[in-house]
Amino acid sequence: MEASQQFLATERVGKLMRRYAVPCVISLLVGALYNIVDQIFIANADYLGSYGNAANTVVFPLTVIALGIAVCFGDGCCAMVSGLLGGGKKEQARHAVGNAIVLSVSAGCILTVLYLVFADALITVFGGQVNAETFALSKEYFFYITLGIPFYLFGQAMNPVIRADGSPKFAMASTLAGAVANIILDPIFIFAFHWGMKGAAVATVIGQVLTAALAVLYLFRTKSVKLDKAAFVPNRQVIGRMVSLGLCSFLAQISLVAAMAAINNMLRKYGAKDPVFGQEQYAQIPMAVVGIVMKFFQIVISVVIGMAAGCIP
Repeated sequence: MEASQQFLATERVGKLMRRYAVPCVISLLVGALYNIVDQIFIANADYLGSYGNAANTVVFPLTVIALGIAVCFGDGCCAMVSGLLGGGKKEQARHAVGNAIVLSVSAGCILTVLYLVFADALITVFGGQVNAETFALSKEYFFYITLGIPFYLFGQAMNPVIRADGSPKFAMASTLAGAVANIILDPIFIFAFHWGMKGAAVATVIGQVLTAALAVLYLFRTKSVKLDKAAFVPNRQVIGRMVSLGLCSFLAQISLVAAMAAINNMLRKYGAKDPVFGQEQYAQIPMAVVGIVMKFFQIVISVVIGMAAGCIP
């Protein structure tokens, strides 16, 4: 039995939870910071303000869809690999990881194409037509965020896989590196280069690319699963099992997307009728406010989900 698997079999449950759950919680909290950091810098840019924050709120659910797909593959693969390695079935575990990589890369590319083709319709569905300024900023932000979807989806999918391989701290570090890059680049692109929503999006994408790159580097030196060409051949049974195990994680994220779509559209329709924010040029303010609150609520959710996900191995 590999050292990492021996550790799982013999160590106390409390120590295992600290080793796996704490880095997972930190990873999710750092991930939540991506959008919070964007909102902070966007809000402090005089030429963006509430319009920019409303645009961020409109686009946010569309990134959650990508996250839902990522956790479906990632959590499903994590559960599979943990069980297979525990049973000494390294060959099957290798196929599970290889198929998860193929699925996440393929899904990221397909989602990017769909987002680019149906950008206007998607922004409208999620409330972006609240006014012309918000729609324009949403479209600009969404375009650049969409270009990073393949990297984002891959990085998020590989995070639980890396944890299952016995490296929860590396999984945490890869996410942290991306977030730090985003925090550093946001003020440079928004304030120094005056790139506006484009700057916020590009900073986020660079952080996502960094996280994905670190995940790729790790896959070349995995502890328990050594990948080969055969591992990347799609297998229906492996994919079916993986998706079934990750389906609950996917549905949890998609339910959040549905709720955010409903909230955004209610704010678009009724928020602008408020006696204070009744004029069209202020109609984006209720949406911007709710978006900020939801991002901080995500911090609380990240702790709960992180504790649960960290216990999977």
